Amino acid sequence: MSLFVPTIPSPRQLRRLAVAACGALALIASQAVLAAIPIEQWTTSSGARVYFVRSPSIPMLDVNLDFDAGSRYDPPGKAGLATLASALLDKGSAALDGQPARNEAQVADAFADTGADFGGAASSDRGGIGLRTLTSEPELSQSLALTAQLIKAPAYPDAVVAREKQRLITAIREADTKPGVIADKMMSRAIYPAHPYGVSPTVASVESITRADIERFWRDNYAPSRAVLTLIGAIDRKQAEAIAEELTRGLPAGTAPPAMPPVQPTIPASEQRVPHPAQQATVVLGQPSIARGDPDYFALLVGNYVLGGGGFSSRLTDEVREKRGLTYGVDSYFAPAKQAGPFGIGLQTKKAQTNEALALVRKVLAQYVAEGPTDAELQAARDNLVNGFPLRIDSNRKLLTNVANIGWYGLPLDYLDTWTAQIGKVTRAQVKAAFQRHVHPDALATVIVGGPE
Repeated sequence: MSLFVPTIPSPRQLRRLAVAACGALALIASQAVLAAIPIEQWTTSSGARVYFVRSPSIPMLDVNLDFDAGSRYDPPGKAGLATLASALLDKGSAALDGQPARNEAQVADAFADTGADFGGAASSDRGGIGLRTLTSEPELSQSLALTAQLIKAPAYPDAVVAREKQRLITAIREADTKPGVIADKMMSRAIYPAHPYGVSPTVASVESITRADIERFWRDNYAPSRAVLTLIGAIDRKQAEAIAEELTRGLPAGTAPPAMPPVQPTIPASEQRVPHPAQQATVVLGQPSIARGDPDYFALLVGNYVLGGGGFSSRLTDEVREKRGLTYGVDSYFAPAKQAGPFGIGLQTKKAQTNEALALVRKVLAQYVAEGPTDAELQAARDNLVNGFPLRIDSNRKLLTNVANIGWYGLPLDYLDTWTAQIGKVTRAQVKAAFQRHVHPDALATVIVGGPE
C-alpha cells in the first residue's frame, strides 16, 4: 500500500492497472481548477467516516482504509509492531461470513483471479490497507469479500510472523549501514527525544514482538470508530454505502487510544557527528514544526518552495550548488503530521567541504527567516505551485491519497477546489511571519554522517 509514507520496510503493492487509471484521472485533473471535485462524506452505522468520489470513466474502484493505528502506538520496546500488524494482513485469514479460511498462497491466488491488488502499510500516525479492483462482476464482489475477511479475521500464522520478523530485521540491518538512514534516525531521536515520533524499529524491538502482540494491536486499534474509508471509482452512492458497510461492520470494537505526549515545540541546538566510510558526508538539520491543521500551512508551503522545496528555483540550490558547487542537491521540507511534524534540510557534500557547506546552509536559512522571500521569488513560487496542481491529482493513486488526507486530517471537503486560490493569496508578510513562528535557526538539531569529526 503506497497511500502514505510507511515505516521501514516499505511494503508496496504492484498497481497493474495504473496506466489506465492515469488517463481517466488526467481529465479530472485538467478541469480541477474550473470544476469542483465532488467529494461526498458520511458515517457508517459502525462509526467509520467515509469519503467518496464517483469516477465513472473506467471500470475500477480504489479503496483506502486508514486506522488510527500508526507506530506512535507501538508499546515501549516493541517498535515495529504497527508495521507488522498491517503488512501481515494479507498473509492468511480465518473463516468468516461463509468465506473459507485461507492461507497466504490462497489469498494471493484469490486476488490474482480477480485482477485486484491489495496491501497493508503503516506510518507513524496511521495503519491500514489499500485495494484496487475492477468494478465488473464477479470481480468486485469477490475482491471486497476477501478484503473484508482479511481485515476482520486476520490469521497472523506463527510461521509467517516468524518469517516476516526476520525479513524486517534483515531490512533494518541493511538500512542501518546507509548514511542517509543513520542520519534520519539520529535526527528523529534528536527532534523527538520524549515522543514516539522519535522511535524507530531495532533488531531487538522486532525480535521481542510475538504473534499475541500483533493480534492484540489489531484488536485494539483496527476499530471502525478509528477508521477513515476512502472510495474512488465507477460506482454510485448506493454501491458506495453498501461497500462501506461491508468493510467496516464487524471490525473489532477496539479500545480508546492512549494519550500521546505533546511534541516539545522547540529543542536546544545540538550537533552529532558519526564516522562513516562513504565517499561523501550526509548532512541533515531539523526541528519540530507544525501539525497538518496549522493555519500557516499554505504560507509555509509557498515559502518553503522558495527556500529549498523548488529544486533549481530555490535559494538553497542557488547558493550551495550553483554558486559554490558544494553539493549536487540540497532541499528543505515540512512534513506536518497529526502532531507537530518536522522541518528539515538535507544535503550531501565532499567530506572536506562539510563545514563550509553547513555554515552556508545555516546562513541562508537565518537570512531567509529574518527577511522572507522577495516579490519575484514569491510570485515564481505561487505560479509554479498553481500551474503544477493538476499533476497532484492526475492519477487514481494521487487523487485517492489527497482525498484520504482530507478525511484523515479533517480538512474541508472543498480543500482541493480551493487549493490554488489559497496558494495565490499567500503574501510575503505571511511567509515571513509563518517562518518566524515555526522555524528557529538557533535551535536546530544537526547530524553529520561521514564528515570530519
